[in-house]
Amino acid sequence: MVEFEVKSKKQTIGKKKGQTVYYAVPKSNQHMTLDALCDMIMDETSLSRGDVMNTLITLGKMACRSLKMGASIDLGDLGSLRIYFPPKMMDDMKDVTAATLKTPKIIFTPKAKMREAAHAAEVSVDNPARKKSPTPAPESKEKENKEENGPVAG
Repeated sequence: MVEFEVKSKKQTIGKKKGQTVYYAVPKSNQHMTLDALCDMIMDETSLSRGDVMNTLITLGKMACRSLKMGASIDLGDLGSLRIYFPPKMMDDMKDVTAATLKTPKIIFTPKAKMREAAHAAEVSVDNPARKKSPTPAPESKEKENKEENGPVAG
């Protein structure tokens, strides 16, 4: 489960400039180590730790090599990786060159199973402003009593 807490900040730009806004941020960044991943793969397969590590190291090297060549990489049910060069917008066609490309980014596009897993992640937000008071209001007790008695036949 991913747990969030509520933070606030004062907006400095946009429609809400000067207004205090509230937003949810993760309490902690959960991280799975390479060793933990290797252990999980070993438990699910007949591969040894060395086989798993060798495969992951080789995958990293092959991905780097493919990205350098500009090729996208299909990672099966995980998704795909590709390199993207954001362009600078130029006023004149003659000014567009390789130097007008911004720092390249690596784009990961998950497959359907990965997107479904992300949507299925359990989340909770620890929001003190939404916590109920420890004692219920007197009005709600009266309502409860009326509802419990039910209709009266006469």
